[in-house]
Amino acid sequence: MREQDTDTPATDRDTLTVVHSAAELVVGPDDDVGVDVVEDGAFAAVDGTVVAVGSTPDVIAEYPLAEADSTVDAAGQTVLPGFVDPHTHALFAGDRSDEFVAKLRGATYEEILADGGGILRTVDAVREASDDELVSNLTAHLDAMLAHGTTTVEVKTGYGLDTETELRMLDAIDRAGSAHPVDVVPTFMGAHAVPRGMDTDDYVDDVVTEQLPAVAEQGIAEFCDVFCERGVFDAEQSRRILEAGREFGLTPKIHADEFAAIGGTDVAADVGAVSADHLLHTDATGRETLVEAGVTPVVLPGTAFGLGAAYADARAFLDAGHEVALATDFNPNCFARSMGFVATLASVGMRMTPHEAIRGITSAAANAIGRTDGTGTLRPGSPADAAVLDVPSATHLSYRFDTNPVSSVLKSGVVVHA
Repeated sequence: MREQDTDTPATDRDTLTVVHSAAELVVGPDDDVGVDVVEDGAFAAVDGTVVAVGSTPDVIAEYPLAEADSTVDAAGQTVLPGFVDPHTHALFAGDRSDEFVAKLRGATYEEILADGGGILRTVDAVREASDDELVSNLTAHLDAMLAHGTTTVEVKTGYGLDTETELRMLDAIDRAGSAHPVDVVPTFMGAHAVPRGMDTDDYVDDVVTEQLPAVAEQGIAEFCDVFCERGVFDAEQSRRILEAGREFGLTPKIHADEFAAIGGTDVAADVGAVSADHLLHTDATGRETLVEAGVTPVVLPGTAFGLGAAYADARAFLDAGHEVALATDFNPNCFARSMGFVATLASVGMRMTPHEAIRGITSAAANAIGRTDGTGTLRPGSPADAAVLDVPSATHLSYRFDTNPVSSVLKSGVVVHA
């Protein structure tokens, strides 16, 4: 099997990269087995875009190694599309490891939040941090994510909870992303929690009338997210925020059904959200609502793992014919930057096959952030973002969880980590 972009002939090219001789190369989604895999696989990329994929003999016959500007010999290894992490809170300051200990002693997340910990504790730390410190913190996390194969990551605000700090966070996300190989997708989430001393409805007014206009004027954020949850923002408050964000040009996303089902899936469907995330308590009706509305479900097994909670029912979504995206939910309460470990949790905790998990961290995850350019695949025309793993098959990504299997990472056809 060889796929080729017929618009890019071998004689009309600039920078050519060829990755070849992979024991297995994952091309993209396949509805029957999860992902399409090529043995002894190769792909060629011209100026950062994949132009041919197939068996190594076929690809290098059209794109000879001797003519390539850069080659990667992946013999004995597995090549996957670069991982896409569609849900993180990766910009923060401070440390909350003591809360991990408190949870081990029996404290619930909601009890920690009520005691002044959780999100509001991180809000205090972010407000006190300098702009350069915020950029440095995020850059360090992006470095770790890249080393584990992530080439595209969504990063939310939400540790500001006032106009000034939310804008500072978006600026820091933009600065860190502009200087890093990882593509960083910025999301405004002023509705992450209610600041101390404020009524929830009053704070919703502030998000809608003060924060959102300023965010839109700044022009950095792509999405608007809200924590639709018991004790935070109810369904109607969430709907108001997301509809206002949509009017300002921000695509809706929503945290739904993490601790309780309070109507978040209905809101997601009604506002045309690109994704609904968490979904630990989503029932059959909620799943059907999301499937019919074309909302990508994003499940976060690392969050359940860290909380010692039950996992989302990813199998029910899959059995209903809907793809499932996976994400780290990286934040101070879920310190996970490895999508490979997320794949392991998806298989062990939610019974997703290794191939379903790979689809969840690549093409399905790309859908959860509205990427329609082929991100999360290695098909002709897609960005040449790839993770080369020192394992003999794609199954080993879920199977092995003792060490990082990623040996090198390509972004737009350039090796950016090795």
